Amino acid sequence: MWIRDVRPWGGDPCDVRVEGELVAEVVPAGAARSGGAGSGPEVAGRGRLLLPAFSDVHVHLDSTRLGLPFRPHTGGPGVWTMMLNDRAHWREAEVGIRERVTDTLGRMIARGTTRVRSFAQVDVDARLERLEAVLEARETHRGRAEVQVIAFPQAGLLREEGSAQVLEDALRAGADVVGGIDPCSLDRDPVRHLDIVFGLAERYGVPVDVHLHEPGELGRFSADLILERTLALGMQGNVLISHGYGLWDGSESRTRELVERLADADVATSTVAPGGRQNLPLELLVEHGVRVGLGEDGQRDYWSPYGNADMLDRTWQLAFTHGFRRDDLVEHCLALATRGGASIMDRDLPRLAGVGDRPGLAVGDRADLLLVAGETPTAAVMDRSGDRTVLHRGRVVADGLELR
Repeated sequence: MWIRDVRPWGGDPCDVRVEGELVAEVVPAGAARSGGAGSGPEVAGRGRLLLPAFSDVHVHLDSTRLGLPFRPHTGGPGVWTMMLNDRAHWREAEVGIRERVTDTLGRMIARGTTRVRSFAQVDVDARLERLEAVLEARETHRGRAEVQVIAFPQAGLLREEGSAQVLEDALRAGADVVGGIDPCSLDRDPVRHLDIVFGLAERYGVPVDVHLHEPGELGRFSADLILERTLALGMQGNVLISHGYGLWDGSESRTRELVERLADADVATSTVAPGGRQNLPLELLVEHGVRVGLGEDGQRDYWSPYGNADMLDRTWQLAFTHGFRRDDLVEHCLALATRGGASIMDRDLPRLAGVGDRPGLAVGDRADLLLVAGETPTAAVMDRSGDRTVLHRGRVVADGLELR
């Protein structure tokens, strides 16, 4: 397949040849001959930007209400109260959970996301029902996206009898990652909580992803315990701290020390670009080689009305909440939303090498690609055009926001 007249990361017009799943050749536009024996299909670039496809590494597909009538928010403050609100209502949706999860994943792919890391809540109420819905959606879209599923104990592991067993059942049922959440503030026994999570990770040979909403010193204490277990079990490159709001409100020296420790242990982090909270030190993190990914979190669900299946929109939000104006910093947000997240899902991919690193489109890279209209990458983030073509593993899977 030839992709004609595209501008990789906003550079000079090129023609790109895809062979199988890989980028095989990149030449100046018009330099490669058309037709001839063995020639394949062509994709019209029309001067659009060529970017790596998006990687959403923090999304809760199992709670989505995208495409359903708008529902006023009824959740209260705090993780436990919000969880109870979700538990009370998620079965009442106008369509079943399997249908709405599959639909939302399709919307994400159509908008340019071909790598997804989704949580699936497993607890004594839902048991494996929500997990099974995400696994089914993954199978439906198997040829269009790569999906990792996280067994997520949203209600904690110690507050309700049987929670730890349900988490293990989820791993046996096909979950790819074991989750944890607020070991101090939710379960109030961080050692026992993390021993369960890391014990299951070691037993089943899976990565770990811990939601960490805890503030200040409490959050840093939990992070210390996570780093300790990562190193003790040799799990470098297989652990991620999600959110981590409270990790970055200390002194500059403490922030730098924590960044260095995350880099040494190859513990990644992900953000959903929240407003009104302490921002991640994105430049410092990439300077030290910490893997950072972006995600949409909920999708207009029982937790919040935000989320629209569009990672280009969330990239704008990441740049906006960090106050970025320079083109290189806005483009860095694009790099995080694409190859930054991809390096979390596939630790064999190199970490971003710096704010100016623009990987993912070289010969030999897997052809997970997004063509999108825009004068420059920064303009594309600001304008968020719907003129998009999406490739996964060298095959066109969506065009004009419609699945193929």
